[in-house]
Amino acid sequence: MSRIRGSNTEFEKSIFREIKRSGISFKRNYRGVIGNPDIALPKIKKAVFLHSDFWHGWQLSRWEKVLPNDFWKNKLQKNRTRDRMVIRKLRRARWKVLTVWEHQLARNPQGSMRTILKFLKNNDRFNRNKQKNERNKTTGSSMNFTA
Repeated sequence: MSRIRGSNTEFEKSIFREIKRSGISFKRNYRGVIGNPDIALPKIKKAVFLHSDFWHGWQLSRWEKVLPNDFWKNKLQKNRTRDRMVIRKLRRARWKVLTVWEHQLARNPQGSMRTILKFLKNNDRFNRNKQKNERNKTTGSSMNFTA
C-alpha cells in the first residue's frame, strides 16, 4: 500500500502534460480552496477533480462484496461522501467543477481531454462580456453620439 500515490499519479501526469501543451496556465493540487482540486483556475473559479476509480468509489456497490473488511468499505464510503460535500461547497461558492474518472480517460482518452480543455478554456464571464461588447458594436451603444 505504501507505493500507492495520492497525487502525481500517471493518470494525473498525462492530463497535466496535455493541458500544458495546450497553453493553459493552471494550478496543480490547489490548496487555496476546499478539496484541493487536482487542477484549478482560481481567477475564474474553475476546478477539475481527477478521481481514481478505486479510491473514490466508482461502482462501490459492486466492490463491497470483495473488499477484505469493513475498514475499506467505510473508508471508500467516507471518500464518496467527502467528494460530494466538497463539490457542493465549491458550487455554492460559485466555482464551476468538473470531475473526470480514471475509467473515462482509459476508455476515451481524446474525448476526455477535449472535455477537460473545453471546460478550462470556456470562460463564461469573459464570453458574456465579449458578447455584450459585440452587441454594442453592431447595434450602437447609447454612449455613441453623432452630430
